[in-house]
Amino acid sequence: MIKKFLLILTLSIVNYQLSIAASPAAPKKEPVKHLTDEEIYKELKKFAIIFETARANYVEEIDEKKALESAMNGLLESLDPHSSYLNAEEVKDFTDKAHGSFGGLGIQITADKGVIRIVSPIDDTPADRAGLKAGDLITHIDDQQVGGLTLNQAVKKMKGRPGTKVRLTVVQSGKEPKTITLRRAIINVKSVKYSEKGDPKNIGYIRISDFGAETTKELKDAIKSLEKKKAAGYVLDLRNNPGGYLTAAINVSDAFLDAGEIVSTRGRKKEDTERTMATKGDLINGKPLVVLINHGSASASEIVAGALQDNRRAVVMGSQSFGKGSVQQQKHLGDGTAIHLTVARYYTPSGKSIQAEGISPDVEVLQSEVKVLEKKRDIFSERTLANSLRNEDADDDDDDKKDKREPTETERDAKDYQLSRALDMVRALIPLQKINTCDAGGVEGSKK
Repeated sequence: MIKKFLLILTLSIVNYQLSIAASPAAPKKEPVKHLTDEEIYKELKKFAIIFETARANYVEEIDEKKALESAMNGLLESLDPHSSYLNAEEVKDFTDKAHGSFGGLGIQITADKGVIRIVSPIDDTPADRAGLKAGDLITHIDDQQVGGLTLNQAVKKMKGRPGTKVRLTVVQSGKEPKTITLRRAIINVKSVKYSEKGDPKNIGYIRISDFGAETTKELKDAIKSLEKKKAAGYVLDLRNNPGGYLTAAINVSDAFLDAGEIVSTRGRKKEDTERTMATKGDLINGKPLVVLINHGSASASEIVAGALQDNRRAVVMGSQSFGKGSVQQQKHLGDGTAIHLTVARYYTPSGKSIQAEGISPDVEVLQSEVKVLEKKRDIFSERTLANSLRNEDADDDDDDKKDKREPTETERDAKDYQLSRALDMVRALIPLQKINTCDAGGVEGSKK
């Protein structure tokens, strides 16, 4: 264990990105004071003395493995909220989740000043159905305060056997804390859903809920199906998408680009900078594209939105994204355990750092509630007059039957204000795209 602690310390010193001088967005920090090898050895010796003293003198016998794991995790979590130590069970859980199936509540979380903040609920999961939202704070899990828990410990407490229950105390913006009981379930994540929307239904709607191992394939299948149905434009919905694999984000961006930079990562050293470029082949052939984001769009979602925005390939609509622009690598330690370590920052093609700033939409559309301002039938009309003639063709019960039926997909979409505006934008862009295509054809024809 001590050897593993030294290994983690070495990896942290070598790889962790303390600052990037080249970044105009990087906050000014006090110069880092570097210790000599001898000074580091003295501090590690002090740690060993503390550990031995606690093991020999604490009022109860200590769990030595747990104590050392807590020390390793404490080292990493002191660097930033996304660096952490994973024991063998946590490594397995992470692998299961990345491949689309895991048990729990269906929320992506992060540590935030002693509480747990929800980055995003996953679609069609217990958390989503319970009404949990991006930005909500979790203060207690099964009536235990989360302040003394690591992020991984909090995740572990929320997981459990499917069908069992867990109590969360949640604080939503502007509201009193509330305690809700959720039933755990197997979370099978199909990251891409799609349909045709609009009237007529000629707009391809693609919803990506996270970026997993199967996302690229699922996206290509969705586009292939929608192209067969002659979609004239597209909405790519990345709202409340907490991120995932960098490679999936790159592939999704590349699916809509013919050329240009997708993302760059800049590490601690200048030579650590990497740029990823798009390959030729826009799968929707230049058709109008609107990307929807909100405060729950993080990490990989922000890479996609930034790439399509900076390359002028899409109109980005919605609200400011989360601002998680750091790169983590999983480094295995040889015994089934691993660490997540922040090694770089993400930058959009224009050179903007995503970290702590996020992506600003081209058109800000805050989610709003659309209310009906007039009744279906006013109390003053011809039919309310005394002795008015009845319409012999009318079914008096017809309206009541319509009110009791399940709302259609179109009616549900109409209540999603951001989606409605995105569909309007695509409708507006479709004629312009056709004009540009005709103009290009005319110029080409004149050359012959």
